[in-house]
This record gives sequence, C-alpha cells and structure tokens, in this order.
Amino acid sequence: MSNEALQAVRGMNDILPDEAGLWLWFEEVVRDWLHSYGYRNIRMPLVEPTDLFKRAIGEVTDIVEKEMYSFADALNGDQLTLRPEGTASCVRAVLQHNLLYNAPQRLYYSGPMFRHERPQKGRYRQFHQFGAEALGFAGPDIDAEQILMCARLWKTLGLPDVMLQLNTLGDAAARHRHRAKLIAHFEQHKDALDADATRRLHTNPLRILDSKNPAMQDLIAGAPKLMDELEEDALRHFDEVQAILRRHDVPFEINPRLVRGLDYYNRTVFEWVTTRLGAQGTICAGGRYDGLVEQIGGKPAPATGFAMGVERLLALLQDNGMALPRHELDVYVVHQGELAGQLASRVAEQLRDDKKRVVLHCGGGSFKSQMKKADASGARVALVIGDDEAQADEVGVKPMQGGEQERVSVRNLTATVNKFIK
Repeated sequence: MSNEALQAVRGMNDILPDEAGLWLWFEEVVRDWLHSYGYRNIRMPLVEPTDLFKRAIGEVTDIVEKEMYSFADALNGDQLTLRPEGTASCVRAVLQHNLLYNAPQRLYYSGPMFRHERPQKGRYRQFHQFGAEALGFAGPDIDAEQILMCARLWKTLGLPDVMLQLNTLGDAAARHRHRAKLIAHFEQHKDALDADATRRLHTNPLRILDSKNPAMQDLIAGAPKLMDELEEDALRHFDEVQAILRRHDVPFEINPRLVRGLDYYNRTVFEWVTTRLGAQGTICAGGRYDGLVEQIGGKPAPATGFAMGVERLLALLQDNGMALPRHELDVYVVHQGELAGQLASRVAEQLRDDKKRVVLHCGGGSFKSQMKKADASGARVALVIGDDEAQADEVGVKPMQGGEQERVSVRNLTATVNKFIK
C-alpha cells in the first residue's frame, strides 16, 4: 500500500474553517429570506436513479450526455447518479410522498450538486446550490414573485451590478413549430455549423441558439424567433410577469436567446447575471416547468422554480469587499494544576449554560504559553485559574482588549463575564 499523501478529487473542494464562517453567515441569511416568503425546507438524497435525470433533464442535454456522475451499484446493479441539479429530485420527492394532494407547495433545499466539468473559477465538479420550487401555482404572479424574491436578496446582500434577463419559451405546440423552423434554417446553412451545432441539429436545436462560437453569431441572429410562434395565452402570461416587475421597479432585459440548458422549461425563464465573474456570470437562474410533474410520473401540475450557485455568490460578495467573518469566541479558560483543571472544567460548563462560547485549554503548558493561545483565539475574556484560585473557589478574569485582571468568586463569575461581553 502506497504512503503517498491523498488529495481531494479534482474540482471537489474543501471548505476550511476560515472560509466556513462566510458560508454559515450566507446560509443563515438565505434561509431567513426563504422563510419570509413562506418556503419550507425539503431534503432529498444525493443519489437518485439515473433514469430520473434522463427523463427530467433530457437525454440530449450536455448534463446527461457529458456531465453526470453515473454508476452501477456494485451490490445490486441499480443505475444511480449523483444529483446534477435539485429540481428533478424535489419533484420526485413531492410525487412519491403525495405532497400536492390538498395544497400547492413552496419548498426549498440546499446542498451539493455534481457535474463532471472542467474545473475553473465559479464552476466546480462538486458545487453548492440553494433551490426554491413552487408547485401547483399556474399564474404569472408566482413567476414574478420568485423574481422579486431574488431582487430582495441581492439588495439584502448589497450586491451591485446584477442584471435580470428574461424570456419566454411558450408552450409545447409553439416550441414544436419553432423547432421545425430552426432545423430547416440551420440545414440550409449546414456548412456554417460547428461540430457541436451539427450534433445538436436534430436532437436539441434550441441549444444551438446558446452557442458562444463567434463564427456562428450572424447565422444565429437570423434564425427564426420563438416569440413569433407564441400563442395568445402564453404571450398574455409573459406580459403580466413583465407588468408585475415594472410595478415593483425591477429592471430587466428581454433576451430572446435565453433558452436554459434543461429540457423541462416552458413559458417564463430568467437568469440573474453579473459582469464581475468573467465567463461564469450567471449567479441564479430558473423558470416555469409545467410539464415536468407529468413527465416523471405524476398528474399534470404547474410548477416554477430557481436555483442559485453558492460559490459564485460568495465570490461576488468577496469581490464587492466583504471580509470573511471572524470566528467569535467569548471566553478562553487558562489553568494549571490538578485542582485548577477540575474547577476550569466546571466553570467552562457553567458559562456554556449561559450560552457563552468557551474554549477550555487542553494540553498543559505554562501560563505564559496558554495566554498566547488565548490571545490568538480572539476571545474577549480569558479566565486564569491556578490551584490557589481553585482552593478559594475563585477565578481570575482578564479582559483581552485591555484592562486589569480581577479575581472573582465562581458564584459571581457569570455576571462579571457578562460585563465584558455586551
């Protein structure tokens, strides 16, 4: 067996304690924001049947064709996949547990997703998302509310330079008409298609519109427009979404080339984008997916949702000058001697009963070396206990930001510590 040091899997990153403080702060802000709109937490497995994602996302999407971590369970041969996104899992859970039987649902989830991509800033093989799904709501009001939710979060986080792009994909009949016209258009210019577009031509021609190849931009600009195929009901739905956003002074840009990378979307689709993160500028995206519930085995039900990339949002926050929150510690307990150790353990628990964050020094050492550790810990107060203090049932209280050490009885310790930690 090799003794070579093992490394994390490429593109799957450790989040170290100095960074984790920002994650914990962000997660708390986002949970409070979701709760303020009536969303409730749901938690799904990391591993799902591979067929779930093939049926939901589409077999000819990049995710299914190139990016999923799929494998056969060695014990029973089941085909399994590490979830590449959360919507399909959430809808599967809603159907399996019959959550829509008597009321629509506003649900949210968070956690890691997995895609086998080339790792780069803002794009990792294990990445983290918050997702929100509203199931059972058919009207444009819920589409607009989800966009308004996001606008509120950016304001809460103090994020500048975040722009909303909006589009509609209409309904299935309009998309089928548009698909036929797209194929005919691109077939007339086959020589101008790159390898990726040629591969997609008859399987997913809508994704050709999303190509970043500079040589194809004129061809794409001249392609038939889905908007020209939309029926009155879908147009009215889209107009009402826009009207609600205007009433709330949320600026947006209609981007007819915004198609999203998943097959299940219809009608409203949106992305929040920034110019501050280079090529990985989308920080949040979503839209309506009315056909998905039926597609994976349920009775037809309307639905809409979005997901945001945690790594990208944290990178944006740091780019905007947000410092990493420091680990807050109230008390560091320094002690030397057997009796002192027993008292130190007792007073540490006493202070934790009072909701204080306390580190009890472990590992021995001189008072001087222990005080260095107390100083480095960032604690606001050090407690100093020797056997003399322990015999008198007293503790030395030293404010770390300056001030004289005072000796107090254990009985008065909590009140004395509270005086320095206001």
